[in-house]
Amino acid sequence: MEKIFVTGATGLIGSALVRRLVDEGFFVHALVRDPQKARTLEHPQVRLFTGDLDQRESIDAAIAGCSKVFHLAAFARAWSPDPEMFSRINFLGGLSVLYAARQAGVARVVVTSTGGVMGASPPGRVLDESAQGDPAHMTAYERSKARLEAYIRSSFGEGPEVVVVNPTRVFGPGPLGDSNGEVVVMQRYIRGKFRFLPGDGSSTGSYVHVDDVVNGHLLAMQKGRPGERYILGGENASFRQFFDTIGRVNGKTYRMYDVPLPMLLAFSHAQVRMARMFGATPMITPELVRKYTRYWDFSSEKAIRELGYSYRPLEQSVAETLAWLEALETRLIN
Repeated sequence: MEKIFVTGATGLIGSALVRRLVDEGFFVHALVRDPQKARTLEHPQVRLFTGDLDQRESIDAAIAGCSKVFHLAAFARAWSPDPEMFSRINFLGGLSVLYAARQAGVARVVVTSTGGVMGASPPGRVLDESAQGDPAHMTAYERSKARLEAYIRSSFGEGPEVVVVNPTRVFGPGPLGDSNGEVVVMQRYIRGKFRFLPGDGSSTGSYVHVDDVVNGHLLAMQKGRPGERYILGGENASFRQFFDTIGRVNGKTYRMYDVPLPMLLAFSHAQVRMARMFGATPMITPELVRKYTRYWDFSSEKAIRELGYSYRPLEQSVAETLAWLEALETRLIN
């Protein structure tokens, strides 16, 4: 049974990927930071290794005997009291995985980055893999991912074949947390507890179901050209269109209120000051405010053409996610 090493196995994409690999008959070595969070991954074909990306010895132990690697783990939060955390985990940790793969004789690695490294799209324009975002307009997370991609392209040299995938705004059934923020917002909206839009609600994103992204990872492992990157996106839609779709599928639409950019920025700066004073996590940061009031329209044409990638329509993705949420809440009540 072929062994595959997966980092970030407890996240939204990672946990779905592990289940898919098991279903297809692979044996998975999963690197996890918190064994309690990994209890849902327990399976005869899954071996859990406790460790982190800044612990090279744990990576070496987990990767031993594996022929392929999916590197999804990342520090993807909006803010950290330690600004170096993003570079230490996402860049240096990514290098540790790549060099451990080289030392272990791994044949191929798929590295999960983010569509955000292409930068925001000018209004009316759709970006592809050739776009190079301005680091000054990225979040700390995106800057660390862009740095890792640049290193792979220019400096990694001989070793396993490396293919990069760039998911966009991923959501769907899975853990409800930082890696699945869109579903947390959906849950609050259908309860009538989320009623505001950043700016005028016209800023856009590429919304994609998690299962489509998992399929894109597997296709990239099978067919991706070494050294290339592939956007794994979905349907481009504005915030207003996204919430209108949720309301239409759910059968109940709530009135949404625009929050002007200056007001959002003032609130976000206050949140960061409170976080620094009391150690709490800010609800939103100035970087995120600027991000969510810009346009993020992406094309997945390259992945469609070269990999055979496909994505379901936004309404179908929303309907499937809401059905899963309803079933989840029913189980919790019972």
